[in-house]
Amino acid sequence: MTDLHPVRRALLSVSDKTGLIDLGKALAARGVELLSTGGSAKALRDAGLDVRDVADVTGFPEMMDGRVKTLHPMVHGGLLALRDNDTHVAAMEEHGIAAIDLLVVNLYPFEAALARGAEYDEMIENIDIGGPAMIRAASKNHSFVNVVVDVQDYDALLAELEANDGQTSYTFRQKLAHTAYARTAAYDASVSNWMAGQLELEAPRRRAFAGELKQTLRYGENSHQNASFYTDGSARPGVATAVQLQGKELSYNNINDTDAAYELVAEFSPADSAAVAIIKHANPCGVATGATLSEAYQKAFDCDRTSAFGGIVALNQPLDAETAAKIVEIFTEVVIAPGASDEAKEIFAAKKNLRLLLTDALPDPRKAITAYKQVAGGMLVQDKDVGYVEMADLKVVTKKAPTDAQLQDLLFAWKVAKHVKSNAIVYVKDSATVGVGAGQMSRLDSANVAAAKAGRMAAELGLDESLAKGSAVASDAFFPFADGLLEAAAAGGTCVIQPGGSMRDNEVIAAADEAGLAMVFTGMRHFRH
Repeated sequence: MTDLHPVRRALLSVSDKTGLIDLGKALAARGVELLSTGGSAKALRDAGLDVRDVADVTGFPEMMDGRVKTLHPMVHGGLLALRDNDTHVAAMEEHGIAAIDLLVVNLYPFEAALARGAEYDEMIENIDIGGPAMIRAASKNHSFVNVVVDVQDYDALLAELEANDGQTSYTFRQKLAHTAYARTAAYDASVSNWMAGQLELEAPRRRAFAGELKQTLRYGENSHQNASFYTDGSARPGVATAVQLQGKELSYNNINDTDAAYELVAEFSPADSAAVAIIKHANPCGVATGATLSEAYQKAFDCDRTSAFGGIVALNQPLDAETAAKIVEIFTEVVIAPGASDEAKEIFAAKKNLRLLLTDALPDPRKAITAYKQVAGGMLVQDKDVGYVEMADLKVVTKKAPTDAQLQDLLFAWKVAKHVKSNAIVYVKDSATVGVGAGQMSRLDSANVAAAKAGRMAAELGLDESLAKGSAVASDAFFPFADGLLEAAAAGGTCVIQPGGSMRDNEVIAAADEAGLAMVFTGMRHFRH
């Protein structure tokens, strides 16, 4: 098998016509015969290029609203024939099939239709059939055929032809085939997952996952791990869709932490109040709301100033100059917000390593999406935790009922606890976290950690008593014993929100009554592993 093969005949049939004319002109200049279909053929002709319709090659017109045009032996024979196989060559000669050396196809915009919420019938019409069939045929025959499915590969193709006097190498064709197979796999994954949603299948027999490379990362969680960042094509506002205005390239941990921060701050509607979340190692070290972003940031920062150093800051409103000036007082890795003022951008510009990410919206914390996690030999798949508790859902289980102010803090603490690694204990006072205990092996330990942080921060602020004094306390899951609850009370907690559901609920409620606590049950837990 000869490594280099010339490109003499090309079939161009694209939905996205970006770069099509320049590509067609470059190929024509090399004497490549151009075949095309429908709108692609018209665009090439309008540019003054000589193009032959696929319908002239097959002897059949495009029919059924374009559903049938390339599904024909004259096309697939030209793509699949082995040029060094005498039987294949004889069949080509007998049936008048000419070889196709280059296929340039990008598919109907199914993913784009999905992102904009197209109706069912439109989605069906955006499922490409002929395109994937040709792509797979050309990819299988990459020993002889080039297949290009991404606009960004046009320049690489032309450079390869230039370097090899109108020919391409086997390695180049092999790489194109790999990209092509990945493209059709991703396309089919998008279609199958959409159909599973339409059928409301909670556990389809087969499930496909796909992504498009956004960034090759310097390393993963640690420097000895390779890592990459892939996007799933969804339009969910966040780190994947944000525009980075300044700062060095995001790392694996930056991306993971920024996602955690923005998903958390989105729990707080910007129409109600400004909100700020400061994240370290995917856990919140300070969350607060306020009349202004500056106020909210200060309250969040004062929860745990030590952990805030080198953290991620997420805002639920556009960044303003006053808040920007406060943020740059310490080292911060990333700030993400739904916009920023020119003055704020100028302040950040002086901190060249500070990454500023801007989005056009906040993610919807109640929108159901699929979450998945790799385990040895498979994937765990679940709905994203979009559980939400309102005031009317709360059940008072103690003799003492919480006041209106306490209820507000309890609901605030509950929203935060949802985003803290389990076991999670969160102390909140005046719509700001004052202590966060995350990821401990027992709920008692988490209560201790949160209380210790609240006491240490009070000392740093020059206060006489712990920040947890008079706080509302949230537990992401039920207290299996009364010890964690009593530890929270000893730290200064006055009211508690928890799911309930333990075999010892009565013991825990009795302990709360004895300690003079008000406690409400939600009936819902928020484990986060």
